[in-house]
Parts: sequence; C-alpha cells; structure tokens
Amino acid sequence: MYIASFGLAEKPFAITPDPRYLYLGRQHADALAHLVYGINDAGGFIQLTGEVGTGKTTTIRSLLARSPNNADIALIINPRLSPVEFVQAICEELGVEVPPAAVGNIKMLVDLLNRKLLRIHAEGRRAVLIVDEAQNLTAEVLEQVRLLTNLETDSQKLLQIILIGQPELRELLNRNDLRQLAQRVTARCHLQPLAREDTAAYVRHRLRVAGATSDIFTPAALREVHRRSRGVPRVINVICDRALLGAYTEDRHEVDAALVRRAASEVYGRELVPAWLAPLALAGALLLLLAVSAGLAWRYLPLRGLPFLQRHEVARTVVAPPPVVRPKPPPTLAQALAADAGATTADAAFAALFTLWNATYTPGPTDPCTQAVAQKLNCVTLHSSLAQLRDLKRPAILMLVDDGGAPRQAVLAGIGADAAALRMGARTVRVPIAELSRYWYGDCVVLWRPPSLPVSELRHGMHGPAVHALRKQLLQASSAPPDEGHGFSFDDTLTQLVEDFQRAHHLTVDGVAGIETQMLLDAVLAAPGTPMLQSLDNPPVTVAAGAAS
Repeated sequence: MYIASFGLAEKPFAITPDPRYLYLGRQHADALAHLVYGINDAGGFIQLTGEVGTGKTTTIRSLLARSPNNADIALIINPRLSPVEFVQAICEELGVEVPPAAVGNIKMLVDLLNRKLLRIHAEGRRAVLIVDEAQNLTAEVLEQVRLLTNLETDSQKLLQIILIGQPELRELLNRNDLRQLAQRVTARCHLQPLAREDTAAYVRHRLRVAGATSDIFTPAALREVHRRSRGVPRVINVICDRALLGAYTEDRHEVDAALVRRAASEVYGRELVPAWLAPLALAGALLLLLAVSAGLAWRYLPLRGLPFLQRHEVARTVVAPPPVVRPKPPPTLAQALAADAGATTADAAFAALFTLWNATYTPGPTDPCTQAVAQKLNCVTLHSSLAQLRDLKRPAILMLVDDGGAPRQAVLAGIGADAAALRMGARTVRVPIAELSRYWYGDCVVLWRPPSLPVSELRHGMHGPAVHALRKQLLQASSAPPDEGHGFSFDDTLTQLVEDFQRAHHLTVDGVAGIETQMLLDAVLAAPGTPMLQSLDNPPVTVAAGAAS
C-alpha cells in the first residue's frame, strides 16, 4: 500500500525470514560465522539460541543461501516428533529411499542413513543436520540425536549437527540426564536484542535493501523504535511497518517519533505516552491521590464527633456515582486459542480447508497431503508471509503456537491491511495482524488444483504438454496474443515470460517455473470454482463458474 509512496521496491519490514534482509551486526555476524564453521568443519554440536524474534530463523536462511556446494543439508523445522519420526525426517531430507519395511523401524532407518552418509563422505561432501526450534525436542529425541553423532569413520564424524532454539534449549541441555549430549557441544552462540545504535542501523539497512534512497525515519523516530521494541527485530519490523502505513495514510514522507509511538500503541493494544511525559504522569497521579485523600478526610473526619446514628444518617446522604457500563471487548487471539482446543487441531483445520475445496478429509493414518492428491489437489507446505499469501489468494492453514508453546492450527480465510480472519471450527475470528504475528512464524499449508499431477518444476530445454500449458497461462496472464510457434518447447521466449511474471510478483527471478511460480500463476488467473482468500478491505469477489480461466 505504501511502497510507491516512499519509493520502495517492496515492503522492507515483512516478518518473513528473507536472508537478503539479514542485518549483520556484531552478534549476528558471530552467529553466522559459528554456523558456517559448523558446515565446513567436522566436530560436535553447534548451538545457537536467542529469544523469540531475535533473528535466528533469518540467520538460518542466510546460512542456507551461503552454504557451500559440497554440503548436503537436512533442515528440520518442526521437531515435535518421536525418535523414529525424527530419523525418518532426516532420511527424507537427505534423499534416502525408505522401503515400506523400514518405515517405523528405527534400526533399519539408522542403517539406511548410515549408508547414505558414507556415500556422501566418499564423494568428498559434507552432511549437515540443522534443527530449528530445538527447544521442543524431547529427551528421547535428543538422545537419538546424540547417538547419530556415533556415525563416523576412523577420522571424521559423518553428520554435523546444528541445534537452534529459544533460551529454553540451554536449560534443556543442562539437565543431568542429557549431560553426555551437552559435553559434545563445541560452539555456543546466543542472540541478544539489538542495542540502540544497532536498532537504528537495522532499520536503515532494511530500508536500503527495499530500495530507499534517503532516510525515512528521523533520528528521534529511530530512538523511539528502540525504546518501544526493546531491540527485538521482529517487534521492530511490526512497529516500523505500522509507522510507514500511518505516514502513508497522512500523506507524509517522513516518519517521526509520534508516528512510531502511535504505531507501537496499536501493536501493544494500549496507549503509550512520550518518554518525557512518563515522570510527569507519575507526579500527576501522586498529586491526584493526595487531593482525593485530603477530600475524603475533610468529608468524613468531622463525623467522628457525632453519635453513631447521626454518623450513619450523614453517610447515607453521600450518593455514589452510577457504575460505568463498557461494551465487552472482542476476544484476543490468545483467548480464542484457549477457548476451544478441539477447534484448532490439525484434523479440524484440514477438515475445514478440504471443505472449502469441496473435498473430503478423513482423520486417520492417511496423511492429509496424500488424501489431497487422491482428490486431484496439490498440498504445499510453505514458509511464507501474509503478503505472499495475499498474492496467492488461497485459504491456508496457519501453524500457530499458543502462549503455552502448544501447536495450534487455524484456516486463514481473509486478510486486510490491518486484520486477518481465522476459521476455528464453526466460527470465524477477526484478529489484528500485529497480534497474529506473535503466534505465527510463517509455516503454513496451501491447497491448489493444478492442471495435472504430479506437479514438477519446469525449466529451459524441457518439452511437452506441461510446457505448452505453462506458456498458454503466462500469455493469458500478460494479456499477450497467443504464440503457437514453439508452444511445446521451453525456449528463450518462455524463459523471458517466466522471468517477467516472477519480477512482477516479487518472486525469485530465475526463469524456472517451480511450484510457487505455478501456484501464483494459477491464483492470478483465478480459475472458476476455486475458493478465494477474502479481502477484508473490499467487498468479497466471487469468481463465477464459467468465467474465463
């Protein structure tokens, strides 16, 4: 909304962990150096911890973008698994073929993994396991992680392990029953909130990456950002994004401290006063308290000399003001998550999402994505942002984490500039985006109906009907005339069409039509009969059956 007003190419303060936006201050540079060391050198465990929102996941994404070509990396982002599920997930990440007989058999899985690691070692490559949100690992899984470090040759460990998590990870590894694992941690790094100078540099860095050519936040505004965010990068992003939106709505091209304070008030849901006014407000409150006390003393102390009945009659003449009746505020997201745990289970969320697609979901041993494919739907797990989901225009299951650390799922049914609509069982809850960002870290599941299954990546030099369909869709999306010359060949012309589409929709411009590019293309063309993400800023738009696809 405000991008063009400030001369930006994209939103600078999205909470998606984009490695381009990683601000390499001293501590983040140290953390990245520890992780790069973990990939390039054999050893024990590498441990990276930090409070929520301090940039751990962004650091991981930057590491993956910089990882050497000779490293095979297994990334586990949801470690709430049993030991056998955990080992099987590693096998899947490293491309190990798991026969049906090995599923659920941890000894066979470890043997398969060991053979794969030996092949990787023989090829002169490194195998690295990165576990995000590692504070959620159970003691049983951590013991299995320790046992995996016993996979080795005579001179080298076959698997380097990097554990990344919140401060609770340090407490977990300090347990007496996990001391053998803690003794194998060879490097530790902890991310703290940013100092005031680093906060200002962080904001300027993100603005420059997004295309800013001048300072948009005044020095006083940057000091206010640090004061209100306490240096936590994720909170900085939310406050700055709200401040830019506020400046845009007032047709201002500079953000001052008052705008930042107003944005922080919206984020925290309470009125914030300027820093210089806080001592005055406290002094005023004390004076008011003294004045009230003096008034009450003047009113009631003379009554002490009267007989009891007279005091009682005088006291009855003091009429209390009528109580103020305030409307009941809408429930917060935390209250909505706590109200009905059964409405935010994975089964409930998938049942709701399948219903939107006129599909049937059956809880049981068959996983949801397998059920989706059987009904000609493609199930895609993404690490995304609300801006990207708005572009996809499709309802999505958001993987939430409640205040107790328990996983919850809700269907994103609508989105606006300031709020999102979440379906939880039979009800829909409207929540501020700033509040949603505290419970959602980017993981989601989206369904879509591709022209054919399975969906494969399309690139230069390929031929066939899928390429022909891609060309037809891109030409339709760009309102270009049909090109029947080389319709079945992925040539230079089609590569240019893909790159133009990716550039126009803020995707990675590589000329390769991957899953995300094909999904977004399908969303732009708005095939008839498919569910759409409702816009909370405009009246709902219905795609009529029979419309052009």
